This record gives sequence, structure tokens and C-alpha cells, in this order.
Amino acid sequence: MKIQFMADACLDHDIVTIIRRREPGLNIQTAHEADLEGVLDSEVLRLAAENGRLLLTADRATMPTHFAQFISSSDSPGVIIIPPHLSVRNAAQAIINLWAEQEAEEWKNRIAYLPT
Repeated sequence: MKIQFMADACLDHDIVTIIRRREPGLNIQTAHEADLEGVLDSEVLRLAAENGRLLLTADRATMPTHFAQFISSSDSPGVIIIPPHLSVRNAAQAIINLWAEQEAEEWKNRIAYLPT
């Protein structure tokens, strides 16, 4: 099954814009569309899991810890952390490449930094 994505509130929205322009078939939900602004990490992870969406975030400070706690009692479609040194264009292309080359099942309960 193809990966579906959810971008959290700390992800640069320009990444989503570039992805949607370059690959309209890629299913990505913004933080605004998912009503994630101001939502705690644990709740963001729960909502992503409920919707079967791999979470895209720039939160490398707290998300890894919350992710570890979350998967100790639930399954997750996974998390990808976008490092600050990666340009929005390179981040968008890496996500598109990941979507084109991998299946959702490969990301279950996995966390990784781009590029993977």
C-alpha cells in the first residue's frame, strides 16, 4: 500500500507545497487540514496512527521520545524527521522519492531522519 503522509505543525509548509506541485498523486495532509496546531506530540502521533499516515515533522527535540513511548503501547505508521540543514526542495524531493520507492508497511513503528 502506498504511504500516506501527515505533516505536523512544525514542518515548513513550503515542503508540502512543493510536494503537491511536483507529485499531485501523493496523499499528504497538512497540520492545518488535520487541525494539529497546538496539539501535543502524543496526540499528533495518535491521530496519525488512527488515519494510517506516516508523520512528517521537524521536531527532533521531543518527537523521538514521544514516539518511543507511543509505540510501547500502540502501532504507528512511522515518523520521518526533517533535519534543519536540509533545504525545503531537497526535503520535498526525498519525500517524493520515498513515496515512489517504498510501501507503507516498511515504515510501521519506524522513525528515521531524511534522507533515509
